[in-house]
Amino acid sequence: MTSTNKDILRLAIPSILANITIPLVGIVDTAIVGHLSDAAAIGGIAIGTMLFDLLYWNFGFLRVGTSGLTAQAYGAGQPDECRKILTRSVFVALCAAFCIWAIQWFFVTAVLAVVPCSAEVASIARRYFYVRIWAAPATLCLFTFKGWFIGMQDTKSPMAVDIMVNVVNMAASYVLAVYTPLGVVGVAWGTLIAQYTGLILALAIFFIRYPEMSILRHMEELKATLRWTKMKRMMVLNSNLFIRSLCFMVVYVGYTSLASHYGDTELAVSSILMKLFMFFSFFVDGFAYAGEALVGKEFGQREETEAWRTGLNKVVRALFYWALGVGLIFTAIYALWGRGSMELLTSDQEVISASMKYIGWLIAMPIISTLAFMWDGVFIGATAGVQIRNSMIWAAIGFVVGYATTYRFVGPQALYIGYFAHLIARSVYLSLEWKKRI
Repeated sequence: MTSTNKDILRLAIPSILANITIPLVGIVDTAIVGHLSDAAAIGGIAIGTMLFDLLYWNFGFLRVGTSGLTAQAYGAGQPDECRKILTRSVFVALCAAFCIWAIQWFFVTAVLAVVPCSAEVASIARRYFYVRIWAAPATLCLFTFKGWFIGMQDTKSPMAVDIMVNVVNMAASYVLAVYTPLGVVGVAWGTLIAQYTGLILALAIFFIRYPEMSILRHMEELKATLRWTKMKRMMVLNSNLFIRSLCFMVVYVGYTSLASHYGDTELAVSSILMKLFMFFSFFVDGFAYAGEALVGKEFGQREETEAWRTGLNKVVRALFYWALGVGLIFTAIYALWGRGSMELLTSDQEVISASMKYIGWLIAMPIISTLAFMWDGVFIGATAGVQIRNSMIWAAIGFVVGYATTYRFVGPQALYIGYFAHLIARSVYLSLEWKKRI
């Protein structure tokens, strides 16, 4: 095995192991609430969770931007710049958290005003939200630390943090919900405790593994580090990544909202299919994270020579080979065991039968989406914010046009036409941009 492949697996495997623990948290939370209370509580926690998905999705740039910038500084052999990038990113994360605290009442009130639900469900969602919102600084700082560790070519540290957060979340939620008077709101307290536990572990790893980079040793440079002239590059990149996140919302929120118009069965089918789509992404994202780290390092060492371009393209090709291999495995799994995959997530025979007409989309998804996911990792490593932003603008347009031009003729199948149009738009645009850049 070549050194490039070893580096890819060294970075990808810990990320994959961490990713596959993520769905367990939602399953355990749902199981706890489902066994403790009634449908209103289940709905309230589901809406409360959705509120945070809507909120935190837009701050994904804290991980993504930090990863690319740090990887380039690492590749350029600039440890001081790596430290300063972390300082700036943590500063932005804390500012964002304080802004979230300031608007929390307006946000939850506005969302619940447009989400149809009973007064009881809304009340539980509010109680859940007003507890978990106090974890915002920890949650956003964890985005930053995860991106920074990946940029430092270290995916074992974020793996340890993610696993700690998820294990503590499950244990604390169960204990607080079952054995204290908090009841279902104990799930929110469990998440709050888990987030701060994860942040403490991330800080401990940072101070132990990177003692020379501690900001406590460089307090005299803090003001200079946070000057606008020094933060401008990060803020420009983050603004492009923020627009990218909004475009993602158009696709994923639009997908669910449109599915709801076709009735409860179609909504259930679309939800299950999206969960299977996302389960695959937990694996391929491991290689995308490796792409962020390795491509960023290559750009940090950048030399405008043919040898440098050849080496960079070698890394990118190897990343795609691994990711496509994962895609082929999941395509085979879904082709051979598509119905079985559905049955793992629901026992409702009506939903399972209705989902069979979409099995072709499920089988095709891993191969089609692999290109989009991997190009994201490559361009994040290259800190190509404009290209990343534009790819999602085109992707959102592709989703809207794909659905709008076909729903009158094919009904709910148009949802999947739109979703695949967005994947193809991302893949084609970024493929063409890569040829221009290299």
